Amino acid sequence: MTTPVSSPVRPSPHGRQQSFTDPRRNGVLTFLTALFTLYCLLPLIWLLINATKSQADFVSSFGFSFGDGFALFDNIKELFAYDDGIFARWFLNTVLYVGVGAITSTFLAALGGYGLAKHSFTGKRAFLFVVLGSISVPGIALAIPQFMLFAKLGLTDTPWAVLIPSFINPFGLYLMWVFAAEAVPNGLLDAAKIDGAGEFRTFFQIAMPLLVPATVTVLLFSFVSIWNNYFLPLIMLKDPDWYPLTIGINQWNSMSSRAGNGELLQNLVITASLVTIIPLIAAFIALQRYWQSGLSLGAVKE
Repeated sequence: MTTPVSSPVRPSPHGRQQSFTDPRRNGVLTFLTALFTLYCLLPLIWLLINATKSQADFVSSFGFSFGDGFALFDNIKELFAYDDGIFARWFLNTVLYVGVGAITSTFLAALGGYGLAKHSFTGKRAFLFVVLGSISVPGIALAIPQFMLFAKLGLTDTPWAVLIPSFINPFGLYLMWVFAAEAVPNGLLDAAKIDGAGEFRTFFQIAMPLLVPATVTVLLFSFVSIWNNYFLPLIMLKDPDWYPLTIGINQWNSMSSRAGNGELLQNLVITASLVTIIPLIAAFIALQRYWQSGLSLGAVKE
């Protein structure tokens, strides 16, 4: 029988036990954490405040001060009505790219990670080095070669030019590989084989429920990556009707310096930026419980 090991303590001058934790160190860490949190929240606060201003208030007032009225809903209405509702088209395009791309890349990563973790084949170690090397290569370095390849295939200026590159997620594959190696017990797989279950049935009914935490993590990473994707759509797409939100909002921002449109487009850019980040926040809040409930899914009693 073993007993838990307590943390080191020392007697205080008054006869009480005292921890070795330095209060000054805790205070410094708390201050640095608060400072970093404030640094991260300041742009969001600025965005929230300025999205509630009218065009006149935005031009005449300080960035972190509220305007004379609350014009958020008027700004949103104007945003979706501007240029025959092109923002709604960009929003739907982004939902298409994210929905198809994130779900497909997550499924392929889960399927590939499970196979690499639980099956042996020739060249498995070499494939591991290829995956790790792919993670180290930034996506922007592959954008030009991808454009030349898709141009030869005649797929540029189509949704496929954005969707197909998003299907491959080396980091997600590696994460699923590492997680599946520990979270899926070999005994369950052997029992499924004895019962006559095939490979795909074993994967969907046995492995997938155990891979939920990693699957949600990869899905969120893919969601954020595709939602914020900028450079690849920029070089692949020329038709504004296929723009995602990142390209469309940047186009408005570039036009904001033109005479007669500056105030209007600046107001639209701020409101559009606020609307754009809402799905990201909602996704993290909605899927957070899967992370918390899945912390012990990989534990197996011996």
